[in-house]
Amino acid sequence: MQAPDFKLPDQEGQNHSLSDYQGKWLVLYFYPKDFTPGCTKEACTFRDSNRGFGKRGVKIVGISKDTVVSHKKFAEKYHLNFPLLADPGHKTIEAYGAWAKKKFLGREYYGTLRSTFLVSPKGKIVKEYKNVNPLTHSSEILKDLDKVLK
Repeated sequence: MQAPDFKLPDQEGQNHSLSDYQGKWLVLYFYPKDFTPGCTKEACTFRDSNRGFGKRGVKIVGISKDTVVSHKKFAEKYHLNFPLLADPGHKTIEAYGAWAKKKFLGREYYGTLRSTFLVSPKGKIVKEYKNVNPLTHSSEILKDLDKVLK
């Protein structure tokens, strides 16, 4: 399946689109909210694993509905070494099927599902990860990449 295109600003206000990553492997991960415990753990494990992804020629990009300003504070506080894209209108989040009804303390609302997509250099979704464990997710993707890149 072809990955949906997008054009969104990162924490520095620079726009990114899917075509910017053509010819490279891409880990595109969607997360609910900056500064929350699970999202912080996930971002930090991607940060700490980024060298391993880089050695394999893989780029990491995070997307949430938070603003550029929020992403900048989040990235600076945790020394994140990859782009965080702001999608406050959640159009890209929806295009990837990562926007859905959620339940918390008996209340239903719509929000971002923690999901990741492994995108090939030709822009095809190779693997989709749903309801991931923020602490082990990046190592799971690295193992899958080693199988795919052989």
